[in-house]
Amino acid sequence: MEFAKQRTLGAPTTLDGTGVHSGEASKLTLNPAGAGTGILFRRVDLYGSPSIPADLDHVVGTDLGTSLGLGEARVHTVEHVMAALTAHRIDNCILDLTGPEPPIRDGSFADYGAAICEAGAVEQDEPASVITLSRPVQVEAGNRESYVAAAAADGLTVSASIDFAHPAIGRQFGSFEVTPTTFDRELAPARTFGFREEAEALIARGLARGASLENTIVLDQDGVMNEGLRFPDEYVRHKIGDMIGDLGLLGARLSSRVVAERPSHAGNVELARAIRAQVRMGDGTPIVDASKIMEYLPHRYPMLLVDRITAFESGKRIVGIKNVTINEPFFQGHYPGHPVMPGVLIIEAMAQVGGLLLMDAVENQEEKVVYFMTLDKVKWRRPVTPGDQIVFEVEVLQFRRHVAKFLGKGYVDDKLVAEAELMARIVDR
Repeated sequence: MEFAKQRTLGAPTTLDGTGVHSGEASKLTLNPAGAGTGILFRRVDLYGSPSIPADLDHVVGTDLGTSLGLGEARVHTVEHVMAALTAHRIDNCILDLTGPEPPIRDGSFADYGAAICEAGAVEQDEPASVITLSRPVQVEAGNRESYVAAAAADGLTVSASIDFAHPAIGRQFGSFEVTPTTFDRELAPARTFGFREEAEALIARGLARGASLENTIVLDQDGVMNEGLRFPDEYVRHKIGDMIGDLGLLGARLSSRVVAERPSHAGNVELARAIRAQVRMGDGTPIVDASKIMEYLPHRYPMLLVDRITAFESGKRIVGIKNVTINEPFFQGHYPGHPVMPGVLIIEAMAQVGGLLLMDAVENQEEKVVYFMTLDKVKWRRPVTPGDQIVFEVEVLQFRRHVAKFLGKGYVDDKLVAEAELMARIVDR
């Protein structure tokens, strides 16, 4: 990648306008943010100004746009501003929003790209996170005629084909290397598009209430109702821009060649989740198996809840696996007839994975043991049932002397099932 360091904006920049689906006026201010912040939407019009991380764990909808949510707070149609931030390699930014949806502006990505260029980018001290693939990833979205795939590459290139029955569109293909310059010149001006015959039904569903010829390419049975197109293949270019925005929800720069047939927001998000799952798991080969785990942890059946470790960065991060089977002893008495893994045992398994990471940092391991002291911000998102495989990712937030603070997350099929902050101490046995 061209940029090895994280980047943020050099100054705040503001755009206002109307949300394309909500029809509500809104103002969006893009603010500089510290290294490691990531991209955050902050609903400053709501009580407490709740923040919503722009990542895959907070995607709540992909119907004609990608929506994020946390608690009762929502932000809809985030893909345009996310595409501009992603293409310009802005890793950290807080976006203050005064409504449920960023302004659509002229329906393209151009105003967001121009605002970022005007604000400038500042390189930060921390290294940027870059995702590279060890093997190809492919997902089907909705039907076998639509798919998205990614493979290892140097830098990011996105290719897509679309196929619409309308004669003004037909079948189109585009392929672009994603750099700030290429994005601004070749993709950013491409506008969103829709069909006049669908407008009434969309408005009845609460969508497209802010759409007009000023911000959308509208097609009727005779052709394009606007004065003209900015590119002959403007439709596929916009779809590629949307893909870049959705892939930005990975929370890291992607070095890959991405290819899509009839892309959709749902397919883009599923591909991003599959990429994240591969990165988390590596190649799935155990680097520490159950027999080795028992040398580090004092737990034994039925309380040893870690089957293997698949990724490890000393003092930083660890990934562990728990295979949940119907033979687990707790299923005999926990929701008989409807087996659900107890939430406290999910957190216990997470803690054991964190304990393995902590034990690696001490000498005389046979004389030490890890005791967990506190739990905070514990949330269970989904039930875990027999047949599931929980992937625990635990990262060190702070480590001083023999006390460590962790952030742990558990996933099943790359869906977040539990998360917590844990604090532990290393003590003598």
